[in-house]
Amino acid sequence: MHAAFKKLKLEKAWERVHAVVVQPGVEFGDASVDLYDSKKAQGLAGYIKKHPNLVYEAHSTDYQSGKCLTELVRDHFAVLKVGPWLTFALREAVFAMENMEKEYLGKKSGVTLSKFQETLEKVMLKQPEYWKNYYKGSETEVVIKRKYSYSDRCRYYWPVADVNSALERLLENLKKHTPPVTLLSQYMPNQYAAINSGLIKYSPETLIHSKIMEVTSIYSKACNLEK
Repeated sequence: MHAAFKKLKLEKAWERVHAVVVQPGVEFGDASVDLYDSKKAQGLAGYIKKHPNLVYEAHSTDYQSGKCLTELVRDHFAVLKVGPWLTFALREAVFAMENMEKEYLGKKSGVTLSKFQETLEKVMLKQPEYWKNYYKGSETEVVIKRKYSYSDRCRYYWPVADVNSALERLLENLKKHTPPVTLLSQYMPNQYAAINSGLIKYSPETLIHSKIMEVTSIYSKACNLEK
């Protein structure tokens, strides 16, 4: 690596390099994950030892197990790139909350339901440019992928006005009409347990944050950041 910079007379730039992006054999598909295999990555892991001022950035570590992330850190992949897993968790939280909304408020007079999932699907069909080239299969399979694929292409639609409005209505409905904790236990059991233990408050925004932090906590543990 250093030789390449030197050849191009970029010695000063080399001094500012601290990490190198690599692919250590971790990847994911619509419904599958290639877990990190430390034995297969030992050649790559060993190479970085020749450059004590550098670390690896592991590209695309989404959906890896805690064990795999811990092994990546141990093998000098100090920067763990994560993206879709966070918005995947966000989507899971919102879908679960809409299920609670339907159960609890579906027949309550004076309440306009958010219809979040229905709105998201309509917007994605109307503007297919962010998912059409990524999801293949039968019509039924593609419907499932638009909602639940690991690649989480629906994340590109959160800023769309109609989707954002549906989310705001969902949050407002659940603020005005708090579902019983028994319903929360059904759809978001981890958040129910956290509320029961006094770790978090019961509010729509807190439920979403807690769901996302289920993912970030796995990374924190792998990096020995949790006390």
